[in-house]
Amino acid sequence: MSLKVENLTKRFDANTVVNSISFTTDSTGITGFLGPNGAGKSTTMKMITGYLNPDDGKIEVCGVDTKKERTATKKKIGYLPEANPLYYDMYVREYLLFVAKVRQIENAKERVEEVIKLTGLTPESSKKTGQLSKGYKQRVGLAAALLHDPEVLVLDEPTNGLDPNQIIEIRNLIKELGKTKSILFSSHILQEVESICDRIIIINKGNIVADDRLENLKIGSSRGVVIIRFAVAPAEDWTSALQGVTQISENDGIFRIYTDDPEKMKRQIMEFSLKNNLNILSMDSETQSLEEVFKQLTKK
Repeated sequence: MSLKVENLTKRFDANTVVNSISFTTDSTGITGFLGPNGAGKSTTMKMITGYLNPDDGKIEVCGVDTKKERTATKKKIGYLPEANPLYYDMYVREYLLFVAKVRQIENAKERVEEVIKLTGLTPESSKKTGQLSKGYKQRVGLAAALLHDPEVLVLDEPTNGLDPNQIIEIRNLIKELGKTKSILFSSHILQEVESICDRIIIINKGNIVADDRLENLKIGSSRGVVIIRFAVAPAEDWTSALQGVTQISENDGIFRIYTDDPEKMKRQIMEFSLKNNLNILSMDSETQSLEEVFKQLTKK
């Protein structure tokens, strides 16, 4: 495993922002790290990358304890924070060379050229970073995070503010990097997370409320949906006759019934409609989207 977090806790005065969370990541692949604003995502990432000290708990990066060997662990991590810090008066190559020298990277010029090519910066590499579009600024930040060839990448909202074409380009680059590195990836764009992440961790109010592979989250317990439409809407409390309803919503006569057993629910609805002479126009079942799962787990 590349990251190992045990009972990690962070408090600001009397406010516990991260509450004794634990998780691990594999040596390769992309782990989505999700949560609403203020859930503790960025604070956790800052502790993992050494920008904040935890109050309690333990973090290991590739088997190295961050408290005992801070410099060694920072060599193994590349970090792109949500607020991408760049020196806008420096040219792209100049800035990356500066970062490479700070990190004491051997053959710095050659390595800078490698990451420029890898991140697609070649067409803009002769400009100052302040002249770049938001998408290319993000590429520069990602290039800086990759200069020392880290085993772990921590990316906090790497596509924030990008246009659709830029999002696709950065997304494809991250997917390619995930083949050889362990990536912890935070984003508010859940469709993007679904398209590139192998596994999802959801944090809410400082606590981990889900940690599983994406497909398991979407088809897991209490996340099946039966979608039904009647010719004539039944009485308002009609679902009280059904067993296993975890949530219900209605829009324009279409009912969405959330349950842990969609097939059993469909049989119950058929029996109910026959008993009450109700005509069913359509009935189907589906698994929830990541957006629906996220809303269920974080709305309380």
